[in-house]
Amino acid sequence: FVKLESGASMAEVEARMSAVVKKYNPASWKSSREELFLHPMSDWHLYSDFKDGRAEGGFIEYVRLFSIIGVLVLLIACVNFMNLSTARSEKRAREVGVRKVVGSLRRDLIIQFLVESTVITLVAAVIALALVEAALPPFNALTQCAVSIPWGSGLFWAAMAGYVLGTALLAGARPAFYLSSFRPVKVLKGVGIGRAASWPRKILVVLQFTCSVALVISTLLIYRQIQYAKDRPNGYDANRLVYTDGSDDLDRNYPALSDELMRTGLVARVTRASTFVNNLLNWSNIENWSGRYPDESLAMATVDVVENYFSTVGIPMVSGKNFSGNPGADTLSVVLNEAAVRRMRFKDPLGQVITFRKGRRIKVIGVVKDALMLSPFSPPEPTFFTYSPGDAGNIIYRLSPSVEVHDAMARLGPIFNKYNPSYPFIYHFADTSYAEKFQFEELIGRLAGIFAALAIFISCLGLFGLAAYMAEQRTREIGIRKVLGASLGQLWYLLSKDFVILVLVSCVVASPLAWYFLQGWLQKYQYRIGIGVDVFLEAGVMALLIALVTVGWQAVRGALANPAKSLKAE
Repeated sequence: FVKLESGASMAEVEARMSAVVKKYNPASWKSSREELFLHPMSDWHLYSDFKDGRAEGGFIEYVRLFSIIGVLVLLIACVNFMNLSTARSEKRAREVGVRKVVGSLRRDLIIQFLVESTVITLVAAVIALALVEAALPPFNALTQCAVSIPWGSGLFWAAMAGYVLGTALLAGARPAFYLSSFRPVKVLKGVGIGRAASWPRKILVVLQFTCSVALVISTLLIYRQIQYAKDRPNGYDANRLVYTDGSDDLDRNYPALSDELMRTGLVARVTRASTFVNNLLNWSNIENWSGRYPDESLAMATVDVVENYFSTVGIPMVSGKNFSGNPGADTLSVVLNEAAVRRMRFKDPLGQVITFRKGRRIKVIGVVKDALMLSPFSPPEPTFFTYSPGDAGNIIYRLSPSVEVHDAMARLGPIFNKYNPSYPFIYHFADTSYAEKFQFEELIGRLAGIFAALAIFISCLGLFGLAAYMAEQRTREIGIRKVLGASLGQLWYLLSKDFVILVLVSCVVASPLAWYFLQGWLQKYQYRIGIGVDVFLEAGVMALLIALVTVGWQAVRGALANPAKSLKAE
């Protein structure tokens, strides 16, 4: 850890530090390609993934991802404003014509429409701030953060002003320039105007539903990946398995503690290990083994255990034998997991001699099944299990199947306090600890689901408005068709088919885009699902059904209208 002087250049410090470290520790610099670099503490949380000695990613990737998704949702809302403004252009066509006749310049009309857009966006921003303030408590509970709106920050308000103006221009520019382009002679004669914007409007609908469908596909795939890992066997029995961190008192009093725990009838088995079954803390350099390649280096995860460790945590033996509890023989022995056997390329591991920890020679006496001690999304870590009671400090115990868990923990507390008076009784359940390994992915899934729901909802608002407008425009046509015998289903099909086609096109466009980005996202998981056609079909059907319900309501409403009322005003 180094604290730089104010104004010091990090690059210069890195270069000078490298020279100093190489001077005093030349043996650790085996290659001219190795170099020392500094990693600022302010970057530790967001930049935790490295490539070639430089921080390249980490949590910052998700910050960027959800920033992009937020912009996409805002873009979808802007598309709604553009579409609804241009769709209802005939309502304002005569207003534009009259204003031009009495002397208004096109510039004045553009400014008027942009000001209207800005006012609407400003009101929306005020409502949005109130919604965000109300949503922050559940959001903070979901993300386990303490985010708040910086009301007193000038930079925040400057950014808000920029967002408001940018959104107003983005949403209002096309309607402003489109509406201000109307020719007075045509609009005052009643010549149809709205059809000129039909194709751009359809393209914008496809754009917003493409974003929405892509988000739905992403959400479905994230949840499938999480469930795929959750359904994966973890290699040990987590049911009623509990552990308590070790201490000097527990080390000294372990025989008495173990004996009393077993006498209570609350505990079925007790053991000790240097770490819990769903975590690894230590790696040891393996110096030599049969079949080692020249200059091959290997670091193996190492867990120090006692004789009844495997039977307590529920990791089955594959071959060989367990530690016997005889310190003389067991300290010269090792048990490997199957991943370690594969990594060391042993065809017959039993009896093999391995050298590690500065020349210590140990013999393989057994092989156990692989257990997921680290990430459930990665292959099992090659692991050594060595007999070392002095280093196996954590207490691991399995509750009896007949006892009630809450009552058992309440009764075990005084026993632990008796033998470990310097520390409070703190315990952790294996199944809970394992579930915590999915917290980050589940958070990403929930946030993606929220954004996807927002995107679909806003897109459907736009469809609802456009469908209402189209139904209004075709009121007399619907009346005539009803008089001539058209059924409700035929009228519903007439008003819905264009929107259904647009949503289907959106699904076709969204699928390859989502596949491209999700394929890259899945690459970071070694244990991952494949991307099948079914996820795209599922998302497409979902989007289509939502669109049909949204548009269908307006279509049915228009089809059920009394034709006498819609035709008598002609």
